[in-house]
Amino acid sequence: MKRYYVYILASETGTLYIGVTNDLQRRIYEHKCGLIEGFTKKYSVTRLVCYEETTDINDAINREKQIKTWRRSRKIDLIKLMNPEWKDLSEGWFDEDE
Repeated sequence: MKRYYVYILASETGTLYIGVTNDLQRRIYEHKCGLIEGFTKKYSVTRLVCYEETTDINDAINREKQIKTWRRSRKIDLIKLMNPEWKDLSEGWFDEDE
């Protein structure tokens, strides 16, 4: 069964990014290594602080769009609910050399 993820990344300075993918580990690797041109690379937004999983791509896309419309404070509340310490949830996914 296919899985889809809506995820939130944060920078060290608190900049947030919301995205959607069908391969969370690959996508986070791409963000961390600067392989994706654009916002996350420009602002060093690489810490995975929150994600949700679904089996329906339309649900994932709709959820991403919904979260993107929220005020920053509501996004922060969601992160705190799922990850109160704002840990990088992808810690340990990749070799130290990568």
